[in-house]
Amino acid sequence: MPTSLRRLPGRLDAPGPGWTTRADVVVVGSGIAGLTAALRLRGHVDSILVVTKDVLAAGSTQWAQGGIAAALGPGDTPHEHEVDTLVAGAGACDAEAVRVLVNEGPDAVRELIALGTNFDHTADGELSLTREGGHHRDRIAHAGGDATGAEIQRALIAAIEAAPDIEVIQHALAVDLLLGRPAGSPDDPAAPLGVAGLTLHVIGEGERDGVGAVHCRAVVLASGGLGQVFSQTTNPAVATGDGMALALRAGATLRDLEFVQFHPTVMYLGPDSRGQQPLISEAVRGEGAFLVDFEGTRFMQGVHELADLAPRDVVAKAIMKRMLETGQPHMWLDARHLGAEFWERRFPTILATARSHGVDPVTQLIPVAPACHYASGGVRTDLVGRTDVPGLYATGEVACSGVHGANRLASNSLLEGLVFSRRIAEVLPGELGPWREPVADERHPGLVDGEVRRELQEVMTSRVGVLRSASGLVEAAAVLDKLAGRAAGAAGQAAWEATNLVTISAALADAAALREETRGSHWREDFPERDDATWAGHFDVRMADGATTVTFVPSPATDRGAGIGAVGAEEPA
Repeated sequence: MPTSLRRLPGRLDAPGPGWTTRADVVVVGSGIAGLTAALRLRGHVDSILVVTKDVLAAGSTQWAQGGIAAALGPGDTPHEHEVDTLVAGAGACDAEAVRVLVNEGPDAVRELIALGTNFDHTADGELSLTREGGHHRDRIAHAGGDATGAEIQRALIAAIEAAPDIEVIQHALAVDLLLGRPAGSPDDPAAPLGVAGLTLHVIGEGERDGVGAVHCRAVVLASGGLGQVFSQTTNPAVATGDGMALALRAGATLRDLEFVQFHPTVMYLGPDSRGQQPLISEAVRGEGAFLVDFEGTRFMQGVHELADLAPRDVVAKAIMKRMLETGQPHMWLDARHLGAEFWERRFPTILATARSHGVDPVTQLIPVAPACHYASGGVRTDLVGRTDVPGLYATGEVACSGVHGANRLASNSLLEGLVFSRRIAEVLPGELGPWREPVADERHPGLVDGEVRRELQEVMTSRVGVLRSASGLVEAAAVLDKLAGRAAGAAGQAAWEATNLVTISAALADAAALREETRGSHWREDFPERDDATWAGHFDVRMADGATTVTFVPSPATDRGAGIGAVGAEEPA
């Protein structure tokens, strides 16, 4: 099977810890996945510490507009949700993980409601449900019209603040895991290395400032995605792939990194716009908006049975194809017919954002183009969030549970974080082993100059973005190798983030180069067809002291079989 080899820093170069603390479990991240894990673990372990890179509300959950998907409506079933998820995932989903998601999802959402989340309701008091791309039923629960993530985040933070036994450290970057062996056998090379703690860099005042060490018995990674790898993304600034890179350096496996979802309708702000871009939720199309080109043609007609509500990979590819054919930098979303009253009630946040950028969706077309939105791959886990490293669990976007496959179904992301964090909390207390004694860290340290970020983002966007080719991926690999060799003059957050970005970008580009087919969100210009005979399976990335290898693990396609029906139409003609 094909393999790729690359050398990167084996650990981040950082000052020695200037302070220490202890907790049974450390949760890294404060979105729906991290806070759900912390709340569900409460009362089952002695001490919980939540660390977050910014403030509690700064992660991706806060920005989720559309909602959370679950089979809660009349006539809907988990099986129908399962079929839609498997079809969107283009054969690369873990079927058992999908069954877990859709069957446990409804109760998980009801628990979120019981926690105090105020979802929207109809005039007769029923949960208001809408439809998004790839769904054949109205099953998206939403809050505040288009502020679902913000409402979920509010309810979870309120619950955390009401739990004084959960400690929180904000403005804390997770640097690296501390690895160790059980205290009784710290020098036994046969004893497997596992989590003994992690190092943090805290921007604070008083005794916890700078680099410190947290000794713990388990770590739950819920640190989000990698959107800042690209020049334009819907992800917040904190999404620099830190959790994925940390796990990779510690010996965990990263899976399916090449499957980066590019949301089709991100507001186009011009060729020089960088960083976090405004998302125009798929729910807008679910309520009747449609795509048109510069001639006013509805070009999604005939591309897919669901037209403008096709899975995201289909719509993103169709937009890019029309952009390439016409030489235009974007397409248009037409939602004028929805009317002012509807816009103000259903999508107040999007309306205000668009107007702040000089576009009034009530009277004008919205310029849209695909941009990085979600990492379908991540740290490989089993069905209860375990990774390859004893004591390390992962959940949410940082993880690859297998539910998303090659393309995430709309509004399954919040649900995944909710369901799999609950599953981690069910098993972790019974699996807490003895405290491990940290061993000497013999991984070679290194740091990449923080100034490489702009060049990295530009090559990743132009060569490893929506449309990929062998020549572009070779060029990207050469640039990434060059950037990896630009050493930082001093340790600091810019250099730590840049090193993580280079590490994840290199792994992503290597996997994308090896997958010589088009599947889901991975679009190869030089291999435009899906090829199950050769490429049904997963690319796994491993690292040993900075040396990464990428290997292919065959696995049967999961979107073909009884109950799925005729699939394969998910690729545009």
